[in-house]
Amino acid sequence: MGPPGSGPAEIWLSINAGQTWGKRCAFALLGLFLHFAAMADDIHLELPKTGLAARELAIVVNENDPMSARIAEYYAQRRGIPNENILRVSFVAEGPNLSREAFRSVREAVLRQSGPQIQAYALAWTEPYRVDCMSITSAFALGFDEAYCSAKQCAPTKPSDYFNSASRAPYTDHRIRPAMLLAGRTFADVKRLIDRGVASDHTYPNRTGYLLNTSDRHRSVRAVFFENTVKALGEAFHLQRLDADSIKDKKDVLFYFTGSKRVEDLPSLHFLPGAIADHLTSAGGVLGGNGQMSSLRWLEAGATGSYGAVVEPCNHLQKFPLPAVAMWHYAEGNTLIEAYWKSVAWPGEGLFIGEPLARPFAPRRVEVGHNQALLKIFSAERKNLNLETSESPIGPYHTQATYPIRPGLNEVKIHLPEQRLHYRIVY
Repeated sequence: MGPPGSGPAEIWLSINAGQTWGKRCAFALLGLFLHFAAMADDIHLELPKTGLAARELAIVVNENDPMSARIAEYYAQRRGIPNENILRVSFVAEGPNLSREAFRSVREAVLRQSGPQIQAYALAWTEPYRVDCMSITSAFALGFDEAYCSAKQCAPTKPSDYFNSASRAPYTDHRIRPAMLLAGRTFADVKRLIDRGVASDHTYPNRTGYLLNTSDRHRSVRAVFFENTVKALGEAFHLQRLDADSIKDKKDVLFYFTGSKRVEDLPSLHFLPGAIADHLTSAGGVLGGNGQMSSLRWLEAGATGSYGAVVEPCNHLQKFPLPAVAMWHYAEGNTLIEAYWKSVAWPGEGLFIGEPLARPFAPRRVEVGHNQALLKIFSAERKNLNLETSESPIGPYHTQATYPIRPGLNEVKIHLPEQRLHYRIVY
């Protein structure tokens, strides 16, 4: 993998200004709420909607593939995916590539079955993972379009409108349904992946993100942002920027972003449920391997999500996940599929694999007594949480109290004194 031939990559990401991302996310959260639970007979508290729900995800299953059917059945059961969200198609999978002609008919069948509530797809297979020059996850999300492929080697590609978006409804807002492969060499591998994703929910892991600047300078181009990433997110996460080719014997891996053809010592590591890990290289998304390490090795080592290119992308930064963007949106309560997709500006040639609905940092309410609630809120930045009240669930709402929120996990005790009121949290 060499440097792109079109000049230096332009990263207009607000990578040096975490505050900008936070304002965008906070602005988008206003008015987007999910009724969470009743506190008493006539007291209701709503938490912000920070990520996709199970009813908004569809599972695409290939009925010609028995393992696909098993994966879909197990995932639907574990995540409570409604039956109407299981989309059935039939195609012959003869290897890693599905031709664009065959793909168009498959996608048309999926679109016909996709109700307006469907915002994202989980693809229940490992092969095929490519549609000619696009990854199959990007082809499902964006539609097959050669504009998302390099017109010549190392060329730029069409950008994604979803990149670094504050949206909580990608299809509604951007007409994009992000997709992710529930991938593994065996059903047991995929089952373990799904179980890790489910186990990660609301765990708020206080563990480490490793940002490695390796001796492979062409594959370590993301390292230019690592210092600013630590500055922007170092209060929310424990981050280590290292000049090293790999890490070994670490038992606290939450994030691992590196650049290398292969990553050594993966069996010595322990990944937390919900962990994200990838290596910037030319062919990580070639899941069967071609001399470079397959992204499947990350999942087999214990990560819950990974990413890799399916065709030669060169080292355009825009074609790979930007760690700070992924971690920021994850911290703000996005599901794994949302945070990862938002971190790639030009995703056409890149494959997303993992458990889509993993949500380690989503807000949670714990009832602690009559007319009280303990909220667990994770944040990427300092901001204020407002408790708003109304006598009607449709408003108007008025601010009753304000609570300061710091980066990382916050436990906020909320007092709800009046039983006639409806309450909601805004931040």
